[in-house]
Amino acid sequence: MSNGAQALMKTLVNAGIDVCFTNPGTSEMHFVAALDGEPKMRAVLALFEGVATGAADGYARMADKPAATLLHLGCGLGNGLANLHNARKGKVPVVNIVGDHATYHVKFDAQLQSDIETVARNVSPGFVRTSQSTAELCKDAVDAIVAARGLPGQVATLILPADVSWGEGGVPCALPAPAAHAVADDATVAAIADVIRSGKKAALLLGGRALRETSLLAAARLAAHSGVKLLADTFPTRIERGAGLPPVERIAYLAELAGVQLADIEHLILVDSKAPVSFFAYPGKKSVLTPETCTVHTLATPEQDAAGSLNKLVRALGAATATPELQPAQRPGSPRGRLTAEKVCKAVGHLLPDNAIIVDEAITSGLMLPAMTAGAPRHDLITLTGGAIGQGLPNAIGAAIACPDRPVLALIGDGTSMYTIQSLWTMAREKLNVTSIIFNNASYSVLNIELERVGAASVGAKAKSQLDLNGPVLNFAQLAQGMGVHGVRVSTAEDLVKAMTYAFSHDGPHLIEVMVPESLNGMKRKVLPWVLRSLPNLPLPVTRALKRKIAP
Repeated sequence: MSNGAQALMKTLVNAGIDVCFTNPGTSEMHFVAALDGEPKMRAVLALFEGVATGAADGYARMADKPAATLLHLGCGLGNGLANLHNARKGKVPVVNIVGDHATYHVKFDAQLQSDIETVARNVSPGFVRTSQSTAELCKDAVDAIVAARGLPGQVATLILPADVSWGEGGVPCALPAPAAHAVADDATVAAIADVIRSGKKAALLLGGRALRETSLLAAARLAAHSGVKLLADTFPTRIERGAGLPPVERIAYLAELAGVQLADIEHLILVDSKAPVSFFAYPGKKSVLTPETCTVHTLATPEQDAAGSLNKLVRALGAATATPELQPAQRPGSPRGRLTAEKVCKAVGHLLPDNAIIVDEAITSGLMLPAMTAGAPRHDLITLTGGAIGQGLPNAIGAAIACPDRPVLALIGDGTSMYTIQSLWTMAREKLNVTSIIFNNASYSVLNIELERVGAASVGAKAKSQLDLNGPVLNFAQLAQGMGVHGVRVSTAEDLVKAMTYAFSHDGPHLIEVMVPESLNGMKRKVLPWVLRSLPNLPLPVTRALKRKIAP
């Protein structure tokens, strides 16, 4: 007879969930012991819960199915919340298993007792459940898996009390067949087709699964046939791009630049996305980024089949035979001289291997990355969907485990890397083919920019000291070596190219620390707020030229 943990393990693997990212404690020991009896389940230890949750996020983005996490009580869940927040915003499926005290022990309010359900609802608003008995555990697990893997994907949190885990009489449960996903109805497609036929300036805003090849090709046929503009979310969950795929322009992070992109759009058509809003509020500036003259329409909600809906619109407009614009193969030359963030991005475009996965958490240092990699060999790009930094290195773990035959390149800012630097140890332990490039500019550069943009009255030495990483300057090459990862520090483009070539040709994890100045520093940072304030008063062609210069 199985105990609860053993039955739960069998239920998970039978449902196709065969990877669990763990950071267990005492309450989870029966689940840990059950791992030995299930050879199909891969268990990956993380030294911090935020690494486990971020790795589960990265895995699901690339595997198109959930991974599980195993976390210890409310405190462990709390440590993993930031990357679960990113997964929630990216509509990524994760089955979150959180251990709890035995049901009869809760009333004693022991040291680690907390209200786990309340904590979990921040990242699992659609499914949080505490299993109350061993007999019901696997049914609860099935409900969690069904919730996680549906459209839109979500984080489903199953709370597992210790006595439910160790109790005898657990019975594995089978998963129902997945339901078919609906496409946009006839009336919606007809109405949007009429909008496009009107000849007014229209754009498709693509997000979620609408940024995969099938959807992109359908959208590009609409663009070729009817002249609609193709736009993508600022921070896509996963976008397929590079040579041979349709190019799509991402909405800019800076609200002022996004306004430039949308200025003449009269109809914005959402496909698995939502109307863009400013990342933060700013004094005297609008939160909604679409112009008042723009009408927003929805072709496909996140609950619907984006590719099916786009292809239905293609047929309605007679665009099936249109030839989509595809990105030509084109790489930048090899950079030379003293390193800058732009030269690092140029080196990535110059050397990116075929079928790579890029995890982009370079923040300001990655401003030139889209332009430099546009014509590189086909690749997937993962971005910081929820804005909670510390996602990149854990995402790279998950992506590498989901796609062991593909090279993974993580581009990470120095400040953000320190949130989940423990990821390097897991990369070494699992022998993952991840190359991490850490941009060491000794600054929270994006916050220096925001300090100017929010109009802070005066900025003195104490304020500035909260936004720089000097004294001491971090040494990421040494940190990597201390966790079993091959690490080097470079300050010239020639040395970077040499280090990247070595990393791409040798198995296992590698870290390259690039010593660069801030991308927007000194006079650039002082001038930027003035330029952004001036944009509404300049002719549109001028503003778009400025936008391409600042953030292509």
